[in-house]
Amino acid sequence: MTSAWPYVSGIPHLGNMIGSVLSADVFARYLRLKGDDLVFVSGSDCHGTPIEVEALKRGIKPEDLALEMHSKVSELFKLWEISYDNYTLTYNPHHYEFVQEFFRKIYDNGYIFTKEEELTYCPKDEKFLPDRFVEGECPYCHTPGARGDQCDACGKPLEPTQLIDPYCVICGTTPITKKTEHWYLDFPKFQEKLIDFIKNNDVIPDNARSWSLSFLEEGLKPRAITRDLAWGIPAPFPEAEEKVIYVWFEAVLGYVSATKEWAEKIIKNPEKWKDYWFDEKTRTLFFIGKDNIVFHSVMWPAMLMGYGDLILPYDVPSNEFLMIEGKKLSTSGNWAVWVPDYLERYDPDPLRYILSIIMPETSDTNFSWSEFVRRNNDELVATYGNLVNRVLTLTYRNYEGCVPQPGELNEQSRYLMKNADDTLEKVDKLLYGCHFREALRTVMSLAQETNRYLDDKAPWKVIKEDRLTAGTSLYVALSVISYLKTIMYPFLPFSSQKVHEYLGFEGDIKDSGWKHQELNPGQKLQEPKPLFKKLDTSVIDEETARLGK
Repeated sequence: MTSAWPYVSGIPHLGNMIGSVLSADVFARYLRLKGDDLVFVSGSDCHGTPIEVEALKRGIKPEDLALEMHSKVSELFKLWEISYDNYTLTYNPHHYEFVQEFFRKIYDNGYIFTKEEELTYCPKDEKFLPDRFVEGECPYCHTPGARGDQCDACGKPLEPTQLIDPYCVICGTTPITKKTEHWYLDFPKFQEKLIDFIKNNDVIPDNARSWSLSFLEEGLKPRAITRDLAWGIPAPFPEAEEKVIYVWFEAVLGYVSATKEWAEKIIKNPEKWKDYWFDEKTRTLFFIGKDNIVFHSVMWPAMLMGYGDLILPYDVPSNEFLMIEGKKLSTSGNWAVWVPDYLERYDPDPLRYILSIIMPETSDTNFSWSEFVRRNNDELVATYGNLVNRVLTLTYRNYEGCVPQPGELNEQSRYLMKNADDTLEKVDKLLYGCHFREALRTVMSLAQETNRYLDDKAPWKVIKEDRLTAGTSLYVALSVISYLKTIMYPFLPFSSQKVHEYLGFEGDIKDSGWKHQELNPGQKLQEPKPLFKKLDTSVIDEETARLGK
């Protein structure tokens, strides 16, 4: 399984995290608890015009910029403990070698052809200018400095030849048009196969299915897979000197090359990657944002079909977009919450919780700082955190720091234990279907019910007269908390590990399995500390004021 490769022209924001990274990590952690044979890969997408243009502006090599940004992005994912088996980058020999071999085979299979076309060309620099290497006045809103691919002011997509008074971003010269030859993937040859693939796959989510079929109904057209760039993977076709593979078509191949690299460099078993890409019993899942649906559900399967033998996607979980305070996220306008800024001020788990419980699985969703503070204080602190802290603290102080010996369970206690077991089973099914919001809400319902149980039993009062009865209700509550720390682990790995240790279990929680870990009477507990920090409402104004600055 994979999450979409972040393009390393910038630092990740919450839109990137909720788009694919977090949901993929939740799913990966869940599968590992289940004991599935899993490889979770991703990496930094390093090639393409934005990197080359930015490197030119800085006066450095594109590879130096790509490596610098990859290092920053990798460190952020480590701080958040995104559980990749291999987080790599497209600028590496493993990827270059696989991409060239892949496209040579598609070429030999007869799915690639050449076509001559006229493109913008700088007579001074003597080079063709891809879209972002040309700027000028927007023909629609007449804003200066519009790029050859899009005007940021009005949002209109553009071609370089549409710009008024265009100029080369390298030297400022007015470009001309000149004929050049490019290599095209013959997508129409896959039209019917792709329609059958989408219609016969009942796992792909509805939004991905409808987008893909709508795109296919318009009729596929051949698409260029080479560009006139210096920065990229050299095209492996005859007479394709000075051409590189289009970044969109080589980046997705990183899913395979990253698995190969994992097999060779990390587990030292070079042939192991084939188990995940050639075996029909294997299931591949690609977690993406909705802007990448067509590339992963139509173009990517077509590429795999053109190569032959490699298995097609099993599922393409596709999240919709995240808005910030009711407005569309904008990186250029700094209307975004950047991951490093968040991690400087807050713990990872609260944000993992909030983003998971508002996951945009079927429609766009909104992040607001007021909702962040409310959910942190009312749900994490007051509901789940308070349950864990008061049960463990009361037990630790009154039963010599050990799990108490329970007496016979009454009907209410048996019902709660059964509900905990049912919750484990229900969340299992929800997570397997990638229904993260409902899964997390189901877990929180169990925490709320356990709080009500505790209020009814009032062991802090009963203990003064009947230690056995009080110990029984605490034992039941501790047992439910043992369920909760397991079910919560995919969402809240940091706090779940703490609860695991507070309950007296050793080792890493990820090795404990997707099951209830039973508590033994007399089991030694650790003295607990609060799991989450209550936030002052002043955070709302402070964080909102940072937006757009």
